[in-house]
Amino acid sequence: MFKKGTKLYSILTSSCPKCHEESMFKNKNPYILSEALSMNENCSNCKTKYKIEPSFFYGSMYVSYPVGIAFATAAFVISYFLFEASLHVVFISIVATLIVCMPIILRLSRNIWINFFMSYDKSLSKK
Repeated sequence: MFKKGTKLYSILTSSCPKCHEESMFKNKNPYILSEALSMNENCSNCKTKYKIEPSFFYGSMYVSYPVGIAFATAAFVISYFLFEASLHVVFISIVATLIVCMPIILRLSRNIWINFFMSYDKSLSKK
């Protein structure tokens, strides 16, 4: 399920969607906010261009909404059902989760978006 060659591998590791060899982002740490969305232009292994067209990643905004909802739902379930917190505490935990996880949500959204349009090519992968 999480093996090299699957879309899930590319999405969760932020690797090139074509060869799965290189990270698409210049800095692997999403919490360096000045570089959170700074991406390489091309993959150094297979030369895949990440920005297919100008403003390509604007489409990832449509993906970030359901990804954010998934994070908020997880925060709700954990705080309300697991810790049996009051609704005020649940609300605060949801807001805090979304704020703290925003760089991760943004990167995941970009990874999901580009994987809609590109697929793994085993011939491009290093042996």
